[in-house]
Amino acid sequence: MARKIHHPNRVDARAGQIPGRNSNAVSIAWLEPCERARWLARMDAAQCRIYLESWIHWCHGGQVEPEPPWNIWLMMGGRGAGKTRTGAEWIKSRIAQGRIDRIALVGPTFSDTREVMIDGPSGLMSLDWNGYAPRYEVSRKRLVWPGGEVAQVFSAEDPDGLRGPQFDIGWGDEFAAWPKPQATLDILRMGVRLGESPQILLTTTPRPIPVLKRLVKAPDVAVTHQSTQMNTHNLADGFTQMLDTAYGQTHLARQELLGELIDDPPDALWQRSDMERARAGDIPAAYDRIVVAVDPPASSGERAAECGLIVAGAWGEGVHRRAVVLEDGSFGPARPDQWAQRCAALFEAWQADRVIAEANQGGDMVASVLRTASPDLPVQLVHAARGKRARAEPVAALYASDRIRHARAFPALEDQMCAFGAPDMPRGSPDRVDALVWALHALMLSSLGDPRLRQL
Repeated sequence: MARKIHHPNRVDARAGQIPGRNSNAVSIAWLEPCERARWLARMDAAQCRIYLESWIHWCHGGQVEPEPPWNIWLMMGGRGAGKTRTGAEWIKSRIAQGRIDRIALVGPTFSDTREVMIDGPSGLMSLDWNGYAPRYEVSRKRLVWPGGEVAQVFSAEDPDGLRGPQFDIGWGDEFAAWPKPQATLDILRMGVRLGESPQILLTTTPRPIPVLKRLVKAPDVAVTHQSTQMNTHNLADGFTQMLDTAYGQTHLARQELLGELIDDPPDALWQRSDMERARAGDIPAAYDRIVVAVDPPASSGERAAECGLIVAGAWGEGVHRRAVVLEDGSFGPARPDQWAQRCAALFEAWQADRVIAEANQGGDMVASVLRTASPDLPVQLVHAARGKRARAEPVAALYASDRIRHARAFPALEDQMCAFGAPDMPRGSPDRVDALVWALHALMLSSLGDPRLRQL
């Protein structure tokens, strides 16, 4: 069947080459505004029209269809990242190539499918079809193109509504917000079975729901990411800056703006809500004690683990005592002289009272290395007599009781905390968490701040 969509020939349609460039092809959307303007100024009217009409020249990396093979393309993006436009352009490209006749469109509700995926500002009806635009048949809930292609509308509220029809491809929008995501996807996958390459595109802002976590790990699923910031030029002036100022690196921002799948694994000692609460509390200007805690790597060189380095302060007395994580200076891999110098620098910068150093690996050597970097460094060695989880549980309880603050977001530390104790916890030593636990034990759990630490 002949398609009437204008689909201009290009040197490299996937890379979106700029005319005159024979190498290092890039999407025009990735150019700086001044450079983009220069390239457009060199084009004649026909070339400009090609670039204005050709999605491949304007899309970003997370919006580019992955290389095959894949059965499901999972495109996760932040709010305003261009997810709906990606889905609409994907449908358009498949129709232009003459590869499909029947399409499934699935949204959280019928209203969402019609108002966002079809009639929305980035929906199917907003595209330039160059004389090949579809019409919407209200009574039958479907889009019909002049050549006979049909896109049928479905709601994830009614998975059984997908039973019976069969399709070449399917597009599901805001998958993580579907009322019945697993049941709807199961029936959709069974119905997408026509043509040479039956495939499904799922566009969504991620949420840590079980079905999405399984999809990310599935071998037949290709995953791409697109942040809100990458689509700034298509949003209102100042929108992304306003959101960044309001939400920073919070869990909400990483999920809703960066398009990251942020999860709370089962059995982890800390949850994302603990991190949000810790960043929300008031922080004083002065503390009665400040410590630098160091968890030295057991080895050195390229295979060395990270060196955990945490600065924390505390104030108050008795049950009203509070502590704040002031800095995460962890880094690695690190040689002994490097982590010792970093520790001494943090001690000096924060005018700390003492250094708390775990000495299970190396004993007096740890103190010797530290004093080589700074001879007068007051070092308190601690020895772990209990397992990591047993030591960390009282500290997790302090977070749960809202007695710990974070001076700002510490993404690497917080990610490690929220995975600590889970069955699928990443391999390797949780050095940042170890240093955190030693610091907060020293400030909060050793006679409520007494510098004479008990054995843990």
